[in-house]
Amino acid sequence: HDASDGVFHITHYKQYPPNVNRVYSYFECRRRKDAQFNEVVFFGLQYLLKKYLTGPVITEEKIQEAKVFYQLHFKQAVFDEEGWRQVLEKHDGRLPIRIKAVPEGKIIPRGNVLFTVENTDPDFFWLTNYIETMLVQMWYPITVATISREFKKILAKHLKATSGSLEGLDFKLHDFGYRGVSSQESAALGGAAHLVNFCSTDTVAGLLMAQRYYSCPMAGFSIPAAEHSTIISWGRSREKEAFERLLDQFPSGPVSVVSDSYDIFKACKYIWGDKLKERVMERSEDSALVIRPDSGDPAETLIEVIKILEECFGSSLNSVGYKVLPSYLRIIQGDGIDLKSIEEILQKLSDEGWSAENVFFGCGSALLQKLNRDTLHCAFKCSYVESNGKGMDVYKQPVTDPSKGSKRGRLSLRRNSDGFIETVERGVGKPEEDLLVTVFENGTILQEYSLDDIRKNTWRHHDDLPDWHFKF
Repeated sequence: HDASDGVFHITHYKQYPPNVNRVYSYFECRRRKDAQFNEVVFFGLQYLLKKYLTGPVITEEKIQEAKVFYQLHFKQAVFDEEGWRQVLEKHDGRLPIRIKAVPEGKIIPRGNVLFTVENTDPDFFWLTNYIETMLVQMWYPITVATISREFKKILAKHLKATSGSLEGLDFKLHDFGYRGVSSQESAALGGAAHLVNFCSTDTVAGLLMAQRYYSCPMAGFSIPAAEHSTIISWGRSREKEAFERLLDQFPSGPVSVVSDSYDIFKACKYIWGDKLKERVMERSEDSALVIRPDSGDPAETLIEVIKILEECFGSSLNSVGYKVLPSYLRIIQGDGIDLKSIEEILQKLSDEGWSAENVFFGCGSALLQKLNRDTLHCAFKCSYVESNGKGMDVYKQPVTDPSKGSKRGRLSLRRNSDGFIETVERGVGKPEEDLLVTVFENGTILQEYSLDDIRKNTWRHHDDLPDWHFKF
C-alpha cells in the first residue's frame, strides 16, 4: 500500500485462471511508423528499485492500513489480506520477484524489450503485474534521457561542423527545468536523466539523485547567474549599475547576465558594448561574460545580438573558417528552446558564418515536462504464464490497432549477426547472448550502476557521430 500499485491491480488476484503459478511480463517503448525518436536511452530503474522495492517492504502495519483503505475505497472486502501476510511470513516482507533489464545508459532501438518481471515463488504469481504501475513510471526518465540525447546529437553535428571539434559539448545544454515540472521527484528523475548526456544543470534535485542513487559525488555544474529580479530591483535608469554589480561580485569564473529586462539590443550596444566595454574586455576565457537574451523570437533575437556584439567587440575566424566572438564573451539562449528551435538557431548561425562555439543553450519544459507516456509509447504487458508448471505464451492482438500487439513468451535481447539489437520471443533465445541482466531478485538489488558506468554505456553508441571523443 504505497507507490507500488494502482487501484485496479487490487482485485486481479481473483481474476487469473485457476492453478496459475507464474506470470511473466515485460516493458518496451513500442515501435511506431511515425515515431520522432527511433531509439531510446534506458535509465532510471535503479532509483525506482532502491526507493520502492528493495528490502522488507511489507509489514503488518501496512497490511492493516491497506485493508481499511481498500474497504473504504471499494465498499467491499476485496483486498488480499492473506496473500500479503504470506509475503510477510514466508519472505520476511521481501518481494519474491525477479527483474532482468538492459544495462542503464544503453541505447536500444524502439520495439525491443527493456526489462522483464516475473515471480520467483509460485504462490505469488499475482505480484508481477501488481507492481506494474510503479515500474511503468520508467517512461519518464527514459523519455527525458532520450530527448536530452537528441539535443546532444543536434549540438554535436553543428559544433563539429562549425568548430572542427566537440570540445565543450557536454556543457552546451543547461537544464533550466526544475520549476516547470510537476513534483520534486520529477525534478530529481528528469534532472538526473539529463545528466546522463550533459554536465550542465540548475536542477539540484537531479544532482542529489545522482549522488544518492548513482554514486556520483557531483554530476553537473553551473555558474553565477542574474535573474530579472536582481536587475530590475535597481530600477530602469540603473541597468548599467546592475550589470556592473555582477562584474564586481564575480570577477573570476564565468557569469551569466540576463540582459532583456528592457531592451536587449540597447543593452548589448550601449551598456555592454560601450559603457562597460573595458570591464568586459578585462575578463578572460575562463571568466567569460555570458549574455542572456530571454524574450522574442529565439533565432532572430540571437542573430541580432551576436551582430551587435561583433560590432562592439570584433570577431575572429576559427580553424574551419567560422566566426567566433572574443573568448571572454559568450551568449546563452534559454527561452523558447526545443529540438526544432535549437536546430533552426544553429542552422541560421551557421548560414551567417557563426560557429556554435559562441552559444550555450538552456532548456526547461521541453526537456523535462512537455512529454508523456505516449511520447515513446511505453507499455508493460504479460507475455508468458505457467499453470501447474506448464508454460504458455500469451499476447494481445487488437483488431482495431495492430501497433498495440504485444510480444509472446519469455524474451531475451541480443545483438544479431548483422550487429543489430533484436528481441527474441517464445523463450528460444540463448542465455549466453542475452543482453538483459538480472538486477533485482527477492528484495535484493544484484547489479548496480554508477552514473559514470551509465555515461560510458551511452558514449559507446556515439559511432553515428563524427569523432565523438569528449569526456565529462
